[in-house]
Amino acid sequence: MLDHIGLTVADYGRSRAFFDAALKPLGVSVMMEVTAEQTGGHAHCGYGAEMKPFFWFGTGGPPTAGVHVAFTAKDRATVDAFYAAAMAAGGRDNGPPGIRAHYHPTYYGAFVLDPDGHNVEAVCHAPA
Repeated sequence: MLDHIGLTVADYGRSRAFFDAALKPLGVSVMMEVTAEQTGGHAHCGYGAEMKPFFWFGTGGPPTAGVHVAFTAKDRATVDAFYAAAMAAGGRDNGPPGIRAHYHPTYYGAFVLDPDGHNVEAVCHAPA
């Protein structure tokens, strides 16, 4: 079982603005922030829910490539809201909301590329 995951990003402020907006419909928000001054050079931001950060990004190297992160959504409307918020925040479409029956009959997901090209998804597995 995973406890948390972290990505390296090119522009901390740009990624912070994107994830603040994109993850809000999912009920995921900043739980912890570690400044460059605290670490001696690199800034990090931890998003989560119920006081537990589980998704992190930060500076300190070249942006992580080829990463896919999927967030659970409580229902299909939340997947739709995630997609709309992520696109409005500057995300690029990588698969609009819809059924992905090749995964399973009720797999409803949406995929957006973040400012660094990470494939960020919201998915609901429940029937409509």
